Amino acid sequence: MSILIVGGAGYIGSHTAKLIAQAGEQPVVFDNLVYGHRAAVKWGPFIEGDLADTALIDRVLREHDITAVIHFAAYTYVGESVANPRKYFRNNVVNALNLLDAMVDWGVRDIVFSSTAATYGDPVEDPISESHPQLPVNPYGESKLAVEKMLKWYAGAYGLRYAALRYFNAAGADPDGEIGEDHTPESHLIPLAIEAAMGRRPMLDLYGTDYPTPDGTAVRDYIHVTDLAEAHRLALAALRQGTPSLHLNLGTGRGHSVREVIAAVGRAAGRPVPYREVARRAGDPPSLVADPRRAKDLLHWTPRYPDIDTIVTHAVRWHARRRDEPAR
Repeated sequence: MSILIVGGAGYIGSHTAKLIAQAGEQPVVFDNLVYGHRAAVKWGPFIEGDLADTALIDRVLREHDITAVIHFAAYTYVGESVANPRKYFRNNVVNALNLLDAMVDWGVRDIVFSSTAATYGDPVEDPISESHPQLPVNPYGESKLAVEKMLKWYAGAYGLRYAALRYFNAAGADPDGEIGEDHTPESHLIPLAIEAAMGRRPMLDLYGTDYPTPDGTAVRDYIHVTDLAEAHRLALAALRQGTPSLHLNLGTGRGHSVREVIAAVGRAAGRPVPYREVARRAGDPPSLVADPRRAKDLLHWTPRYPDIDTIVTHAVRWHARRRDEPAR
């Protein structure tokens, strides 16, 4: 059976395509390559296109006999979303609506949606459960919540079955070293720390040392990208087996501070990470940690790589293969 992976040339999408292929199904990757990479498409056919092109979506669903969709395609930079909300709502919401309409028209019932912990907004509990109020504080989170709401109403009206998976911090790289994290611009802590350790950037900025946390730096829940990909595969299997639509957190349930991550990168890279302490960024909460029990109960999903040293080691191995590329 063919599964359409929208945004499948991106970080999490490419890892998911690999697991789908390993499970014996056909991933069909659809990506506009704005942030994805053609080199990351290694499993199944590739269609370069945009969800704004409704005729192309129809053709792909028809010609490839698509039976389900995993939807990753979105703009994800929080600061940019505040400065340019129209870009985010048009791409993340309007284009998702195009996809859902095509699914309904062609009788494709099952979709796994890449949502985010940003739909919760400022945390009022720690760890965060799925019952936490969803009050986004930026257009990025608002755009993801809007799609979750559309999925609910489409499920009721058209029989769509969906899983909305709310990620915490995706991290790491394929354990086999075939694909990894490559964003331009890069904004995630682990690859930035690795680049600093490898001399590909002068140093890492450590934002805030006065948080009410054990070492004063912000705490986040880092989940291995392969574990995220496996959760998508399991969520789709659950929908196909008749499980009602799902809203699930994906994380390890354990937080790590920025200083802990820097130390882990130093151990894995075999050299210290140069960094400088700077002021907090506006809007960064002290701690964001998932309560992942519902995903474990409903999907029988347990992260294979929950340890921060393993996550970082896989990332360092992948980045080391690229160290001879020109610095950004």
